[in-house]
Amino acid sequence: MKMTYFGHSAFRIDTGRSVILIDPFLSGNPHFSGDVAKASEGVTHILLSHGHSDHVGDTVEIARRTGAKVVGTYELVNWLKSKGVDTIEPANTGGTVKFADFSVTLTQAFHSSASIEENGTITYLGMPNGLVIHFDDGNSVYHMGDTDIFGDMALIEELHQPKIGLVPIGDRLTMGGAVAALACRRYFNFKTIVPLHWGTMPILDADPHRFLEAMEDEASRVLIPEVGQPFDI
Repeated sequence: MKMTYFGHSAFRIDTGRSVILIDPFLSGNPHFSGDVAKASEGVTHILLSHGHSDHVGDTVEIARRTGAKVVGTYELVNWLKSKGVDTIEPANTGGTVKFADFSVTLTQAFHSSASIEENGTITYLGMPNGLVIHFDDGNSVYHMGDTDIFGDMALIEELHQPKIGLVPIGDRLTMGGAVAALACRRYFNFKTIVPLHWGTMPILDADPHRFLEAMEDEASRVLIPEVGQPFDI
């Protein structure tokens, strides 16, 4: 199984049977210099943590072109349906959706979720979520979405035991590096941790050094992948 990081919070996971995009913010993503069509080639599923534009990204175009099933909270995917996405899979916090070779469970996240239109209209898009993905081969990934630390992360570990953590560290709009490290060290037994949501906006931390410093003797668990280059999970 291979994973590719596209910068910000966007990932691709190839299982051999399914091709999953998570929060596919590609167009306008300063860390992504590839081709959207190539990055989304063969995609079968799109998983969304919440409705902000830097996470929904290219979902509408990709879903229309590929027919990929779009999973997200009820309000978000029905809003996408109004934009022309017919292949929606509504869910909500605590719910699980099962597919051919993986399942995805929506967990809580402490953030917000809305669309801000060009005319300034704000559309509420449900609660933000984290995403726990269990694969039939035994792998498991927890994409935290955009969030602060919260004590019930301990329950996510107890319920799901995710092996790979995709963790926001950029501060200002999510928890910062020191707090993210505390979350990883206190609540999880991740085998591999990939820091995300950094360096793509001037208000975010420019690099993961605060996170790496705060991970201290556990920094060896942190993987900072090259954008656009697949790696094994």
